Amino acid sequence: MTKRRFLVAGATGLVGKAVIEHLLAEGEADVVAISRRDPHLPGALHLPIDLTDAAACQERLAGLSGITDIVFAALYEKPELVAGWRDPEQMAVNRAMLLNLLDAVEPNAPDLRHVALLQGTKAYGVHVEPIGVPAKEHWPRHNHENFYWLQEDLVRERQSMGHGWSFSIWRPQALFGNALGSPMNIIGALGAWAAIRREQGQPLRFPGGGPLVTAATDTRLLAEAICWGGASEAAANQTFNMINGDVLLWPHICGAIARVFNMQMAEPQEEFLQQTMPGEEAIWAQMVEKYDLRRHTLAEWVGSSWEFTDRSLATGVAQPAPSVLSPVKLHQAGFHGCIDTEVSLVWWLQRLQQERWLPT
Repeated sequence: MTKRRFLVAGATGLVGKAVIEHLLAEGEADVVAISRRDPHLPGALHLPIDLTDAAACQERLAGLSGITDIVFAALYEKPELVAGWRDPEQMAVNRAMLLNLLDAVEPNAPDLRHVALLQGTKAYGVHVEPIGVPAKEHWPRHNHENFYWLQEDLVRERQSMGHGWSFSIWRPQALFGNALGSPMNIIGALGAWAAIRREQGQPLRFPGGGPLVTAATDTRLLAEAICWGGASEAAANQTFNMINGDVLLWPHICGAIARVFNMQMAEPQEEFLQQTMPGEEAIWAQMVEKYDLRRHTLAEWVGSSWEFTDRSLATGVAQPAPSVLSPVKLHQAGFHGCIDTEVSLVWWLQRLQQERWLPT
């Protein structure tokens, strides 16, 4: 069997980085990492490419040989994250990035056998209206415009031309991981928020709204599932929800964050992080020096993840509608990985401490 050679687009993002780390740890495949910034992952061949530039894609990717798997985890978001989800330009750019990559790679990849795409809970219209719970993959498409449908239709059209490769579509929920500048880095946002409040001598107070019944996805687990899907006949041309396996209520596991930072818990107090945390750059800069943290501002590291975190914690919403995806289809297809969400939360916060993103 030909050794698998993965091309991972979006190598510096939450999912792309996790997939590359998983592949390098397994050591059974070659990895080509595509991103504008260097992901600093020794063992992967990094090609700095702007996927919105069709000419650059042709120049840098057309001569690439031996690609067997494409994981498309690249993502373009607007500075105003949630408003951008309904923006036609955001949708067009995300489709164009995938098109530019396929146009450059596919003609010279006779051994290509699998393409993995990323979607999420917006596929069920969670950003438009309350959704049915648990959400299931066989439901008809929710009737709203979304770049998910543009990318999916593009891949289905290309795959139907008989090139011999299959695809899989992955729908995770509230990703747990870390990536510089990611617009949906909830672990980084919560970790920085807790560390700053501790530095200010404050207890940890749950900042969100009413208890939202939801779920999360550890990016390590998602990476394992994506790589499994590329080699499984049961995953060919299928869409899968991907969650840790349990249900998440943030007020119930906020104590785990307090334990990581050795903080006292106090009564909940709503706080819109997207409003308060940009004003904490000065104390963060002091903490970077004091604890010898990585030289990044909050804006550089967390960015619009404050907005995403507020939304994930249902801040300002007294009775949020539940949002949980069903993982049954994936388990029935043969992937049985799972992880306790509280354990996942602690693991990631401790990793950020070990890697000097956060103080210990």
